[in-house]
Amino acid sequence: MELLIQLGFVALLLLVGLVFGRAAEQRHFRDLERREAEFANVLVFNERTPPQRPFREAALVVGSVVVAEDYFKRMAAALKSLVGGRLTAYESLMDRGRREAILRMKAEARARGARVVFNVRFETASLAEAGAGARPMFSAEFIAYGTALVE
Repeated sequence: MELLIQLGFVALLLLVGLVFGRAAEQRHFRDLERREAEFANVLVFNERTPPQRPFREAALVVGSVVVAEDYFKRMAAALKSLVGGRLTAYESLMDRGRREAILRMKAEARARGARVVFNVRFETASLAEAGAGARPMFSAEFIAYGTALVE
């Protein structure tokens, strides 16, 4: 009976973590959509050559973010890796990281007075942190950078 109570308590904690984790992720997606609309007038291009117009200033702008996995995504990915296929549990994490890095880069460009960013590039890095378990925690760093042009 005591074992069932302990297992029930662990299950309850896992359920609470799952519910709050999903709620936080959905809140972040809504915030991303709101901020993307706010920064829609800051245009980004991966082309190397800017238009042949005079610009007052050109400056490097950078946006970076580190996003860590949660235990539920980790468990889902571990189960999926047993049979192979897409790790959809990590796809939303990667999407959020890329979008956040672009928004931070756009915010820096706007703060400099720029409305156009050229030669935009992405860098990602996988970071392994020492975890409590046998497998280290996964987190990824996303960096977006480019040349902001102030007219």
